[in-house]
Amino acid sequence: MAFKGSPQFKHGQSPKIGVLVTNLGTPDAPTPKALRRYLKEFLSDPRVVEIPKPIWWLILNGIILNTRPKKSAHAYQSVWTERGSPLLFHTQDQAQALAARFAAEHGDKVEVAFAMRYGNPGISDGVQQLMDKGVDRLLVLPLYPQYCASTSASTLDKLSDDLRQRRWLPELRFISHYHDFGPYIEALAQSIEQHWQSHGRAEKLVLSFHGIPKRNLLLGDPYFCECHKTSRLLRERLGLGEDEVLTTFQSRFGKAEWLKPYTDATLKQLAKDGVKSVQLACPGFSADCLETIEEIGVENRGYFLEGGGERYEYIAALNASEPHIDALYQLLCTNMGDWLARAPEARSIGAARAAALGA
Repeated sequence: MAFKGSPQFKHGQSPKIGVLVTNLGTPDAPTPKALRRYLKEFLSDPRVVEIPKPIWWLILNGIILNTRPKKSAHAYQSVWTERGSPLLFHTQDQAQALAARFAAEHGDKVEVAFAMRYGNPGISDGVQQLMDKGVDRLLVLPLYPQYCASTSASTLDKLSDDLRQRRWLPELRFISHYHDFGPYIEALAQSIEQHWQSHGRAEKLVLSFHGIPKRNLLLGDPYFCECHKTSRLLRERLGLGEDEVLTTFQSRFGKAEWLKPYTDATLKQLAKDGVKSVQLACPGFSADCLETIEEIGVENRGYFLEGGGERYEYIAALNASEPHIDALYQLLCTNMGDWLARAPEARSIGAARAAALGA
């Protein structure tokens, strides 16, 4: 096979550190055609759907891809902006803010790119962008605070597929989770406290995380435990009692049992029990997207208010806020370790040696 190279590579170029920030992904447009393409890639990932391939192929191609794209397109249309998909532009903003922070602190030593696990720009695009700039050490940060095989591990799968095709491989580090990283917890707490300063507190604070099938937990996936640890650390930092904070799980799909309690069922029960005010935050989402803006901000709001609740507030994801960027910057620097301290060989020396050997 022909291995990938870097057409812009020069033997005298200074080696650099590369940071690849990744997130889940988004369709290219809020249309049924774009959604069908996106959903096919997403739902064909065996990390996402652990059903025997022949059976799932029939379900996916015979039913889901013929019915779900139209419905999903309508939902995406409700959150689409002039900048496009919220998840895409928030991730881009985060990458640009991190690039600016590294430039201010370390000059041109660190290059930052972003990519999506599904859709565009793809992980291969992000890796190529960094390799073309002379990156010889690559640190990958999937923006999933809590590890899950269907997100973090899937990202590494895709990255491995790309690296397997490359002629030259960078030194590699991969951040699989940061659910209990102090600056991340602090950024979450500050976000909630800022909301309280403007709107006051509600009777209940609901922390809603994306759900996964319960089967995954029973097979050893640590996601459920890491979500609860994030909730506990955040609750303790905010000084709230156990009865004031609820941890729930949203976005279930299919008929199998998923992690409980479910967010929608919890909100319905709270309203039924006479709770009049709730505030929702989503600590597992690094950027606002369809699941936070539409599912939490609109759909679940309806469940609570229709059930008798009177005040429902969604506290936005951290996005590219200053505390979040600071937390991610500290996380990246911690994981770079000796890389930042390592002095690269002078460009002129490398070029001269390469030329002497006939390059």
